[in-house]
Amino acid sequence: MSKEIVRGSSAVIEFDSERCIHSRHCVLDRPDVFVPNVAGEWIHPDQASTAELLELARNCPSGAIQCQGLDGTLLEAAPLVNTVRVRENGPLAMHGPIYINGQTQGYRATFCRCGASSHKPFCDGSHAGAGFTASGEAPAATSEPLAQRNGDLQIEPTPNGPLHVTGCLEVVTGTGKTINRVTDAWLCRCGHSGNKPYCDGSHVKAGFRSEP
Repeated sequence: MSKEIVRGSSAVIEFDSERCIHSRHCVLDRPDVFVPNVAGEWIHPDQASTAELLELARNCPSGAIQCQGLDGTLLEAAPLVNTVRVRENGPLAMHGPIYINGQTQGYRATFCRCGASSHKPFCDGSHAGAGFTASGEAPAATSEPLAQRNGDLQIEPTPNGPLHVTGCLEVVTGTGKTINRVTDAWLCRCGHSGNKPYCDGSHVKAGFRSEP
């Protein structure tokens, strides 16, 4: 099983290894909570307060770490502004109420944009081994401020094609600059688009397949 659920005295930590992109915020920020390179138990929620555990979860871009109350309720709140951050030579990091084909995925996820992940549509770190290169500083597009900046993000990973995203979303560079504001977007996940992070139809010529 990819998910580990560790119950502490004040909160529950859920860790999904298939979602993890090894950003290492957890083991660098709180090596007493997430203890790397040990045999056996490595997640120790009682080493931190509930607020500190929640902050660790929020710093996990992939959503691999979730922080829940003892009753199973998700402690994290939806952001006031939905964003997708274009990571340099890496995935699309989305923050908002994420639904994939109608199923909730929490508030954070990293989506593959190199085409090589074996856990599509999520990133699994394969971009590093594949030698994927793509700027995190895409050029800005002309866009108007959105009347609403939050709300549900509905994501459809189209068969052998892009991610179709509907909902209020701001496209942000790796350095935090908003370069577009959309309510309907087609985001490249084959790695071949000449208009990254958007799809330009290159997946057809590249023979991209959305199944591993």
